[in-house]
Amino acid sequence: MTIYLGALARLIDELGRMPGVGPKTAQRLAFYLLRQERGEVERLANTLVEAKDRIRYCATCFSLCEEETCPICRDARRDASTLCVVEEPNDVFVLERAKVFRGRYHVLMGTLSPLDGIGPEDLKITELLKRLKDGTVKEIVVATNPDVEGEATAIYLGKLIKPLGLSVTRLASGLPAGGDLEYADDITLGQAMSGRREI
Repeated sequence: MTIYLGALARLIDELGRMPGVGPKTAQRLAFYLLRQERGEVERLANTLVEAKDRIRYCATCFSLCEEETCPICRDARRDASTLCVVEEPNDVFVLERAKVFRGRYHVLMGTLSPLDGIGPEDLKITELLKRLKDGTVKEIVVATNPDVEGEATAIYLGKLIKPLGLSVTRLASGLPAGGDLEYADDITLGQAMSGRREI
């Protein structure tokens, strides 16, 4: 039971609904916001409303953008023959920040999860297959997370796309740079061992 009532309790509750924000963090954020000048809080509120009004999903890849299509889809310098399939729009931003991929993207908007009632029809798989029809794409890089749902989605996509004569690859996974074997879990060690390469 909370000791806070009224507007403060509602603020803490709303902040606590965000992913990764527990009750203590929500309380800390609420008190931080209340210490700010009114203009600061209004600017944050206006920025949130503006973002909600202006940001949409790209009509081609389903990443986030402010126009009909995102800058990556419009960029003629990107390698259109390689398509990286990711789970969520934020995955595009992670890969772009790392500057390791120069192709284009396709966002599935989730992963297969039968226990949660999420099947192929709930993802952007039909749209992916439509993008492959014109013959421009030669390789699909499946970059779903290395968890149960991500692996199941990768396997499903591989079985669906390989008959089309396209190369389907999966991001390698294993030990992080600078990591110790002692702290690696069994699955990570197994993936690192099976994905080993010659030196």
